[in-house]
Amino acid sequence: MSNNPEKLQPKLARLNEALENGALEPARRMLNRGLAPVDVAHLLESSPPKERNVLWELIDPELQGDVLQYLGEDVQTEFLYRMDAQQLVSATEGLDVDDLADLLQRLPNAVIQEVLASMEAQERQRLETVLSYPEDTAGGLMNTDALTIRPDITLDVVLRYLRRHERLPEATDTLLVVTRSDKLIGSLPINRLLVSDPSMLVREVMDTDMVTISAMLHEADVANLFEKFDLISAPVVGTDGHLLGRITIDDVVDVIREGAEHRMMSLAGLDDEEDTFAPAWRTSRRRAVWLGINLITAFMAAAVIGMFEGTIQQVTALAVLMPIVASMGGIAGSQALTVLIRGIALGHVSSSNLRWLLNRELIVGALNGLLWAAVVAGVAILWFKDIALGGIIAAAIVINLLIAAFCGTLLPVALKKLKIDPALSGSVILTTVTDVIGFMAFLGLATLLYL
Repeated sequence: MSNNPEKLQPKLARLNEALENGALEPARRMLNRGLAPVDVAHLLESSPPKERNVLWELIDPELQGDVLQYLGEDVQTEFLYRMDAQQLVSATEGLDVDDLADLLQRLPNAVIQEVLASMEAQERQRLETVLSYPEDTAGGLMNTDALTIRPDITLDVVLRYLRRHERLPEATDTLLVVTRSDKLIGSLPINRLLVSDPSMLVREVMDTDMVTISAMLHEADVANLFEKFDLISAPVVGTDGHLLGRITIDDVVDVIREGAEHRMMSLAGLDDEEDTFAPAWRTSRRRAVWLGINLITAFMAAAVIGMFEGTIQQVTALAVLMPIVASMGGIAGSQALTVLIRGIALGHVSSSNLRWLLNRELIVGALNGLLWAAVVAGVAILWFKDIALGGIIAAAIVINLLIAAFCGTLLPVALKKLKIDPALSGSVILTTVTDVIGFMAFLGLATLLYL
């Protein structure tokens, strides 16, 4: 756990002062004994490359694994690629299986096999189980540390079994009841165990109506289940109902946080795991792709404007008002797009209710279009003393807002079906559509009227 922020800041200040003064031994002691791993990870991610490398070398090898699990993907991969298989095994000893699996999935398959070969048979089998599932599924998210009991033993036996453990796995709120073949048949909440008669059998007090998670369920759907049922942990089962492991709330919080970061960064076409202090050449390469895509869309809009060059030369007011039409369409489309992307992420949108959503957005687009078309038309008439120009821009705004509502609603659904992330590419496509349609409607109507 992280230290209290009020206590942490003075420690970080002393550590930075020690590094600036070249006092490496005091800095080493503070890193390895004075700070929690999550705070060390935060410090690494907040440091430019040169200072980051110095800090990493000061961390004790047996603590490096604890720090690695809290690092973003870019920084994590940077350090993982410097370590050989033996260093990895040493550094990650004691990590939960799900955390270790997350680390190994960043590495080439040959290195993974080396790490697996150097592990004990039982630990290797547990890790291979998690690695056999995609990283973004419940199977890739789960841990295999679930405590299991049989239905035909007394609660007193269960209590004695628990006391044999030095400590229980993190976030253990429930014991899972399985048959001799490990088929999940129920659960026994810890709070019920503590208040029930010790002579009762497990089957008499266990829950049989519990939330179970399929191993292939996507991590976003797992997060939705945890939110819906206020879960602390949940068992993961295979297609045959056999228990594979469990997912805990701390893993789900990570999924929710990463999802929020992904959506925010995707709006700018950026990688949500991008290192803040990544080298300039790597950052420029990643950003260049989306700059290039946006340049293509800009040329498409420019080509539409070029088609009406003669009209613009005749009526220069058109050049002044053009950005208004495109901007109104872009904002309206983004509003609909954001609502749909959120609905898809929460599992609210399906083929049965998509028509209702489309009709709603079209009505909203029409109402807002008429309202703001009247406002903009009035301003245009007062500004340029041209009633016809006011009518043209009013019609163009209504048309563009209707198209924006239509595309903003259907685009994310279509992209999702094509296995394309709508958060990453939806806004670029939508902006292109609203710009092109807005300019076409405005300049096309002007051409019909003035020429």
